Amino acid sequence: MNIFCYTVTMSKIQMKNAVAELDGDEMTRVLWKVVKDVLLVPFVDLKTEYYDLGLKERDDTEDGVTYKAADAIRRLGVGVKCATITSNKARMEEYNLKHLTPSPNGIIRSELDGTVFRKPIFVSNIKGTVSCWKKPIVLGRHAYGDVYKNCEIRTECAGKAELVFTGVDGKEVRKTIMEMKGPGVIQGIHNLDDSIIDFARCCFTYALDEHISVWFGAKDTISKTYDGRFKELFQQVYDAEFKDRFEKAGLTYFYTLIDDIVARMMKSEGGILWACKNYDGDVMSDMVASACGSLAMMTSVLVNPDGVYEYEASHGTVQKHYYRYLKGEKTSTNPVALIFAWTGALAKRGELDGTPDLVQFAKKLERVTLETIEAGYMTGDLARLATEEPKAVLDSWQFIDKIAERM
Repeated sequence: MNIFCYTVTMSKIQMKNAVAELDGDEMTRVLWKVVKDVLLVPFVDLKTEYYDLGLKERDDTEDGVTYKAADAIRRLGVGVKCATITSNKARMEEYNLKHLTPSPNGIIRSELDGTVFRKPIFVSNIKGTVSCWKKPIVLGRHAYGDVYKNCEIRTECAGKAELVFTGVDGKEVRKTIMEMKGPGVIQGIHNLDDSIIDFARCCFTYALDEHISVWFGAKDTISKTYDGRFKELFQQVYDAEFKDRFEKAGLTYFYTLIDDIVARMMKSEGGILWACKNYDGDVMSDMVASACGSLAMMTSVLVNPDGVYEYEASHGTVQKHYYRYLKGEKTSTNPVALIFAWTGALAKRGELDGTPDLVQFAKKLERVTLETIEAGYMTGDLARLATEEPKAVLDSWQFIDKIAERM
């Protein structure tokens, strides 16, 4: 069926302001355009500022395009991002890159200094692998510093590794990390009190909005200064600004070690905001998404303290499917996270601009997407987890067309 034959005559929903659109790589880049062409453009007079964050473009511009995209998100207030490649040695050779490129997500998150909130998308006929999880677990991931803004050295011989800080007052603090007896590697990471405080405030505010309690875990028994500072600042923010509001709402804040949080979470029923440091959130959000059904069944939004929002697909670029696509095959790649990145951005744009029709469209598209799956039409990743035999296992294009038909 030609989707456009019955939508072209409709009056399109208007947008007052644009969103920053950040294109990506591989299979997600292919489906990004299909989602726009089939599910958005026929219904919405789409306004975007386009930035190509494909790997080659980032390499050609020395990541200049990434910084421009981050500036656009801050200026426009709303951005939407496709999945992108973070290069390694193999990718450098494959794409003939000048050098290894840093994570574009790391750059954008550092520039905006916000918190990433990720939430599984539940559908009634998809059974997760953790049977006790009855409610979504929201991951609140700190999006600044740590390993994503690190400094690394590979050493070729024995020597002394030192950590040095020189204050603006000229005073120097110097500590020996290790007397290295041979070649090795050294890594330096950092964080800022202001960023940690903003992280805590974002988590507690989001939890109040969602009416869920907050669990936070770090490793302060080992990292007594670094992780200990996270623990200390979270408690200060909670006691000074949120304790009374949490108690009135019947909510709690709970801190324990990260390994204890993991053990407790596997036995909980969900319905909790799990606040995580940057790397912990990177790993644990994929674990939660996979356990709930699929990496493509999770929403992700970066919220910064100034009220700037970046919606993204939280999974990878689906490299293996892309190679099959290049051979002319149709793949059954799940596009739900891509769809929900767009709907999240459009709903927020409509909310900020006072255009309720745009908000309603975004919510309807989300609802119809889930209803399509619940009606038995789904991609292969979900078909393996369905509680009943699917009516049809569709490739990505068929699945998107099916959603459009139901719209």
